[in-house]
Amino acid sequence: MDRTTPADETATPTPSDAPVPDVPALLDGVPRQRAGGRVPCGSAGPDVREPTAVEKPPRPRLRIPRLWRLLPTPTGTPFTFGYGVVLCLTSLFSAYADPALVHALLQGSSTDVAHLVRTPELVLVGSALWLAGGVASPFAIGFVLVLTALERRIGGLRTAAVFLLGHVLATLATEVPVGLAVLAGQLPESSLHRLDYGVSFGVAAGTGALAGLLPLWLRVPLLAGFGGMLLQDLLALTDPLTNWGHLIALAIGIATWPVLRRWRGRRAHSEKAKPFRSAGSASRW
Repeated sequence: MDRTTPADETATPTPSDAPVPDVPALLDGVPRQRAGGRVPCGSAGPDVREPTAVEKPPRPRLRIPRLWRLLPTPTGTPFTFGYGVVLCLTSLFSAYADPALVHALLQGSSTDVAHLVRTPELVLVGSALWLAGGVASPFAIGFVLVLTALERRIGGLRTAAVFLLGHVLATLATEVPVGLAVLAGQLPESSLHRLDYGVSFGVAAGTGALAGLLPLWLRVPLLAGFGGMLLQDLLALTDPLTNWGHLIALAIGIATWPVLRRWRGRRAHSEKAKPFRSAGSASRW
């Protein structure tokens, strides 16, 4: 017997001209289906993340020193800048003032044995206020370049300490033997009175100290060039006492390397900690 189909269960035929839906209906039990329709081929779904490009590490930038940092500034290197102004003024005075007055002042501030015995503090300070040879001398140029570079690394007070250490110790190391030789009768009494002034001992000590803070490829040429120049002057026998003082001052600067490296490390650590301290103080307010 044929099975009959009720009228309400009879399937309604689809008209031939009815539009075919582009998106099929959602299926039950299949997760992560888009209600808007089928995901086109090649496009990302709702839970599919586009691959991100791998970020390349930044290339190290070559640090080129700025030329203006080689010169002293009032805010960056106040010790070198202020001291340089004083030396420029005394150089102008010695160039245009009465020669007799200039000679008297230089003789009164000379660090010879006679003055060191009577007024050591006065002549040790006064002798460092003059430039031997004027502003165009090699040690005048070295004063600007060396002390500027040293002060930018360790600060003004410590640069002044290095300069003063070389100036005082090298002066005593050269003048005390002269006094002892005069007492022993090896030198005439005229050796107690000699014209000795300038900043060359301090600059030599600063050069030796700066070399210890530079990378090896700069340290070796600096010491070789400057030390070779001092040895050449010593062999020329133009002023053996002063030339020995330059070499002694250079050795004094080299002897300060361990202390200077600790100073530089503390200075770098304090500069890194400044932003954190300022941020902490701002957060308390």
